[in-house]
Amino acid sequence: MNPKIKVAAVSYLNTKPLLYGIAHSDVANDIEIVVDYPAKLAEQLKVGSIDMALLPVAAMPGIPGARIVSDYGIAADGNVVSVAIFSQVPMEEIETVYLDYQSRTSVRLAQLLLENYWKKQVTYKPASEHYIDYINGKSAGVIIGDRALKQLTSFEYVYDLSAAWKAHTGLDFVFAAWVANKELPADFTQRFNAANAEGLKHLEAVIAENPFPYYDLHTYYTDNIRFYLDDAKKQGLARFLDEIR
Repeated sequence: MNPKIKVAAVSYLNTKPLLYGIAHSDVANDIEIVVDYPAKLAEQLKVGSIDMALLPVAAMPGIPGARIVSDYGIAADGNVVSVAIFSQVPMEEIETVYLDYQSRTSVRLAQLLLENYWKKQVTYKPASEHYIDYINGKSAGVIIGDRALKQLTSFEYVYDLSAAWKAHTGLDFVFAAWVANKELPADFTQRFNAANAEGLKHLEAVIAENPFPYYDLHTYYTDNIRFYLDDAKKQGLARFLDEIR
């Protein structure tokens, strides 16, 4: 009997359609799912405690042998809604930015855009557990994932990072992709890919399983998140990786 392939992901709402497809397919018999927050997945892949992960793409350059092993991931071609700089004052008045400890990709994207798109010099502060409480006055913060969706009505200004990237570069943005750092069996990766695709056919079931009063998940899954990594997404990814290298 072959040992199970250890697959890691985050438990944000944006991953639920992909995970639904995997859980409801025969590929589920071959894997063990590990759930953690994004910044931790890179370390686990690096040390080999997992075999593949839905990895924040900013971590890829730091992982020897990292390769994308599926056509699916978490991307956007404009407003992603769940990755933004939140503030009570307009961009020109922001002096300090708290950086969400949960995601390296969003933090690097925010820093790139503040420097090159908004042309801002700010002080960065590492975010503690309850950092959202400190976003006021001239202090802003990067908030991601489900927490960002919950905060959309709490702040005067919400600067969507994917929309800003699109305005800055004209390109789409990839936040996370299924990445391995070793060769996986071709039969497995084909079935894994098909399982991801299948999950996207069952969005209503996914939404029913994840009641969320803060934002319309049908809009989120069909208008904001792009799950298929087409050529436009890969171009955006190549540009981002080039910029952070």
